Amino acid sequence: MPSYTVTIATGNQWFAGTDDYVYITLVGTEGCSERTLLDKPLYNDFERGAVDSYDVKVGENLGDIMLVKIEKKKYWMLDDWYCRYVTVKTPCGDYVEFPCFRWLVDDKEVILRDGRAFLPQDDKTSLVKQHRQKELDQRRKTYRWKEWQPGFPMSIDANRHRDLPRDIQFDSEKGVDFILNYSKAIENLCVNSFMNMFQSSWSDLADFEKIFVRIKNTISEYVMQHWKEDFMFGYQFLNGCNPVLISKCTKLPDKFPVTDEMISVSLERDLTLEQEIKAGNIYIVDYEMLEGIDANSTDPNTQQYLAAPICLLYKNVRNKILPIAIQLGQNPDENPVFLPTDSQYDWMLAKIWVRSADFQHHQTISHLLRTHLITEVFGIAMYRQLPAVHPAFKLLIPHIRFTIAINTKAREQLICESGIFDKANATGGGGHVQLVQKAMKTLTYRSFCFPDMIKSRGMDSMEDLPTYFYRDDGYKVWEATKSFVSDVVGIYYTSDERVQGDEEIQAFVKDVCSFGMQDFDQCEFPKSLKTRDELIEYLTVVIFTASAQHAAVNFGQYDWCSWIPNAPSTMRKPPPKEKGQADIKTIIDSLPDRGRSSWHLGAVWALSQYQENELYLGMYPDEHFIESPVKRAMERFRKQLAEISSIIKRRNEEKKLPYYNMSPDKIPNSVAV
Repeated sequence: MPSYTVTIATGNQWFAGTDDYVYITLVGTEGCSERTLLDKPLYNDFERGAVDSYDVKVGENLGDIMLVKIEKKKYWMLDDWYCRYVTVKTPCGDYVEFPCFRWLVDDKEVILRDGRAFLPQDDKTSLVKQHRQKELDQRRKTYRWKEWQPGFPMSIDANRHRDLPRDIQFDSEKGVDFILNYSKAIENLCVNSFMNMFQSSWSDLADFEKIFVRIKNTISEYVMQHWKEDFMFGYQFLNGCNPVLISKCTKLPDKFPVTDEMISVSLERDLTLEQEIKAGNIYIVDYEMLEGIDANSTDPNTQQYLAAPICLLYKNVRNKILPIAIQLGQNPDENPVFLPTDSQYDWMLAKIWVRSADFQHHQTISHLLRTHLITEVFGIAMYRQLPAVHPAFKLLIPHIRFTIAINTKAREQLICESGIFDKANATGGGGHVQLVQKAMKTLTYRSFCFPDMIKSRGMDSMEDLPTYFYRDDGYKVWEATKSFVSDVVGIYYTSDERVQGDEEIQAFVKDVCSFGMQDFDQCEFPKSLKTRDELIEYLTVVIFTASAQHAAVNFGQYDWCSWIPNAPSTMRKPPPKEKGQADIKTIIDSLPDRGRSSWHLGAVWALSQYQENELYLGMYPDEHFIESPVKRAMERFRKQLAEISSIIKRRNEEKKLPYYNMSPDKIPNSVAV
């Protein structure tokens, strides 16, 4: 009687094991096995981290094993079970791998195909075609679109983390509880005594050190020491938390009436402002997106304010980017142009207002919208339209890990009405919602293609700006990622016609545009892909956005924002409309009070922490792919990434301000924090 040896691996995460009954059925081209209970006498089967083997006897050879059905039935109390993979050894000695990497919950079953990736047009038998369609039908019922706020990208239809499908929940919800993590942050930072001191101003700028002193690092200390200096202000537009706004100025906007007379003393080349613009030495940052956004009014005892400033920057002869003019509103009739030649406190306050505006833009647009929410759209569409056997599903799933879960938790605790975001942020209380809605009206697909995004702002010349490390490192990671994606795509798509004939990949990109992005006219997300190059770029956008771009705007938050005057989360006085009025008291009274400063510090500390057992770019411990050509492509990818990390490390050794947010060894695979 033929016998098949079945080996089953249970996950290593907490509570992955089960005491429930587990049954298996092997489905081959020549027949099926009996439904077989997998149980060893006097042995605790399917414990966490276990790899267990069992013999399945059959009456006759089953032919090629096509599917494996696993069922879990209650023993005493239902407990979830995480199955990593199943391996079947045939009577001939051949091994067939069936990746699973899924939770079996309640009295449910999973049916697995072997680990080889197939496009839909390559499935020839009705058995595998039906399995493929059934999997997608079930997924579309499980992963449903929902509009959380009008004008937002669509999100998952779940109000709480616990309502999510088990496969996309965090292993431990406790580890991503924002309230708990904030409490840990407050305790670690020893700012408990300041948490409820709302309306209580600091006595002077040095007083902020009382909540800064406990956790230090090289960059945050350097920021604290140099934040008042113009070079530090300008440098952050290149390599700070929000290095995505600065643009080369090709024409001064009419709403920003800066004259030669105003700024001639700041120019170093004996050129007029117009000549400096033509020479490519003038840059601009415009926070027009903040115009008309309502400031936080959730605390009746503290009026809070927002501004929509414009900042003109100059590249001096030493290639440093320095501010030369700041207007704190979009209307020049109501807002004077502040200059470095103004009084010390006028100029300092103007720069603080720009830094506060930058913080709002960074948190809500660069971070929340352009990494978290967009990656969730890709993730939901992936689950709805790509079965586990599809090569694009296998490629993308490590980069969607925990993203839908962290976003759901954020909607539950952080950015919801009366959530943590309202505590200390000027865009809390609904302003952040307005800001996302406004940003969505100008968001485009091409802005997620890293080289295009850099070039569209005129920032692509390394000769012009040799210290734009975000750009330089981003180029390297983008190209390495694109090369890896190209290798994988080339294995399964031998022609453009193969892309056009893949109904599932076409449904995926259409779902992203038509449902996830709600078919907004201006977004220009493709509804179909016609060539391999288009597919390579699209998949690169998904991976890069979820990994490198998120790392660039997330993990430097404590570095750059922990010194409160450098990144005020709110302002308590309106932006000045006249010069000569500011003094140190004006500045202290404008900056966040002790309570809001402490909440802010806890936030940037918590958001800058890596996950326990973080998986960094190129780490793929779950082997969704079993084919050797893909594994070789992964190894090449890892080598490229290691080389990039080494280059960045060598460069940083010579820098007082190292830039490592785009170093592959510090880029998690996915948006998970």
